[in-house]
Amino acid sequence: MKDVLATITKYREERGWTEYQLAEHSGLPQSTISSWYRKNMIPTIPSLEKICSAFGITLSQLFAEGDAIVSLTASQKKLLDRWTRLSEDQQNAVFLLIEKM
Repeated sequence: MKDVLATITKYREERGWTEYQLAEHSGLPQSTISSWYRKNMIPTIPSLEKICSAFGITLSQLFAEGDAIVSLTASQKKLLDRWTRLSEDQQNAVFLLIEKM
């Protein structure tokens, strides 16, 4: 399984950002970001979406293996854009709907 925290650190360091600067760019509390590292926790999907937005990448790019460039189709980009606008409750409702299909 991919080390998400190492990947976040890589992207952060490529930009020359501290954890505090990542917090500013992502809108997440710096204490939250620090706790991921202290407790070796995997961030939630909504938090990862904010991190990806700060880096200007997609979730699929964050999780891509190696340096492979991930290309999204127009409909996938549209779906991802709309997904990020949903509240956590709305996202959960979509998951439930998809599971019933």
